[in-house]
Amino acid sequence: MMLKRKEILLFFLLLTLAACNSNPLKINTSGIKLSLSAERLDQDLFAVTPKNIDLVVPELQKKYSDFFSLYNVEVLAIGDSQDSLYNNYLLTFLQGSTIAEVKKRSDSIFRDFTPYERQLEKAFKHHLYYYPDASIPKIYTYLSEFNQSIVTMPGAIGISLDNYLGSDCDFYRRLGWPLYKRANLVPQKLVYDVLYGWTSQQFEYKGNAENLVSGMIHEGKLLYFLDALVPDGPDSLKIGINQEQLTWCKEHESEMWSYLVENRMLFSSDRMNMVRFINPAPFTTPFGQKSPGKTGVWMGWQIVKSYMKKNPGTTLQGLMTEQDCHKILNESGYAPD
Repeated sequence: MMLKRKEILLFFLLLTLAACNSNPLKINTSGIKLSLSAERLDQDLFAVTPKNIDLVVPELQKKYSDFFSLYNVEVLAIGDSQDSLYNNYLLTFLQGSTIAEVKKRSDSIFRDFTPYERQLEKAFKHHLYYYPDASIPKIYTYLSEFNQSIVTMPGAIGISLDNYLGSDCDFYRRLGWPLYKRANLVPQKLVYDVLYGWTSQQFEYKGNAENLVSGMIHEGKLLYFLDALVPDGPDSLKIGINQEQLTWCKEHESEMWSYLVENRMLFSSDRMNMVRFINPAPFTTPFGQKSPGKTGVWMGWQIVKSYMKKNPGTTLQGLMTEQDCHKILNESGYAPD
């Protein structure tokens, strides 16, 4: 009889531990219907030749509509397809020796884009779980000769595949890009950059006067939203710093926070503080060369996680509409030790 009682107690103990360790963002999306596929401008554009350009460009304009204009004007910076010199500029781009090499490498990695479509589809199903009436963006892939990785417009998001060719890609070395930047130019990062770009467009910061802690918490909210979209995804791909650097942040969390508090930086509107603690960088200068960049973003993420844990009645929608970052800080109980 005593043995059975112990077994029962052990069973309930295991249930309690499981409940404590469960992730509330892991939800069932099997009932949500969504089929997502990317439009491959990176493939279609290279069908253009000097002989057929007058026929193919109008077809591309019709197929890709406003995104084609965005691509030409904002990404390639060669002007609108109606401009008199447009054909010359487009052919110069397509016939360049570098872009031919870039396309060859891109095709070797992204010829089959299905795995990325399925990852995005899964993430956007999570989005629809929280926002059933949301419109899911159209996805476009293109080559930009290393311009913007992600561009957004109402209802659409574009991905520059040549910015995800691998950290060892010789093109990036030739461009003189630093190692910390190259580390994120990998295929695995693509999906997370798409989701971050889209989330940033959906939830622009409109809160109280900009200061360091507001910027930190706003970025933390965006990363928490990525937690909701990809609950099983690695933190390193969400924030863009590697696992060793994440461990460093955890081990030095209390020291970093104390530094910001003691030096009265949290409510500082000094633009340089925003750059120093939030922008990508090889390291955070005040914390030494072993630290990663974006330590302020990482701390903002921890504040938001603490806030959501302390306020279990707050929904994801409630978090994202809460513009008072100081309120989130005060109610988070964040106090690393």
